[in-house]
Amino acid sequence: MGKKKQAASTPATAALDAASISYVAHSYTHSDSAESYGAEAAEQLGASGDRVFKTLMVSTGANATQDLAVAVVPVDSKLDLKAIGIALGTKKAQMADKAAAQRRSGYVLGGISPFGQRQKTDTVIDSSAQQFETIFISGGRRGFSLEIAPQDAAKATGAIWAPIATS
Repeated sequence: MGKKKQAASTPATAALDAASISYVAHSYTHSDSAESYGAEAAEQLGASGDRVFKTLMVSTGANATQDLAVAVVPVDSKLDLKAIGIALGTKKAQMADKAAAQRRSGYVLGGISPFGQRQKTDTVIDSSAQQFETIFISGGRRGFSLEIAPQDAAKATGAIWAPIATS
């Protein structure tokens, strides 16, 4: 898979380029009226919801704005908070505060990418991603996704694999 350069890069593409990880960039027109960023991405990319992955931030400790982790799950699934807590070795996990997620990642909601975040953050990718040759993940802004091999996504983020999605 070769790189497909875009006119404007994001911290996500810069991080992948610096790590010499191949990806294909896909831009689409984001609608402000979209009810779900993930469902919109799957529709615009013409891909099934189990192959398009959303990036979520969770809080895993006493300090809800500092103890954060990244969860990468299919857009047609929900994050199992108990399962990600187990995967990270914590007693509990909850969805992170939106402002804390944006500050920590450096991205806006609907455009949070697991790549090129402001601060290195523990990352868990749902193990279902491993069934695909490539998956789609946010490229760092709304209307911009990266098609990448799941193993390369894990390598780029230092992620672990775990069954963290539920229907």
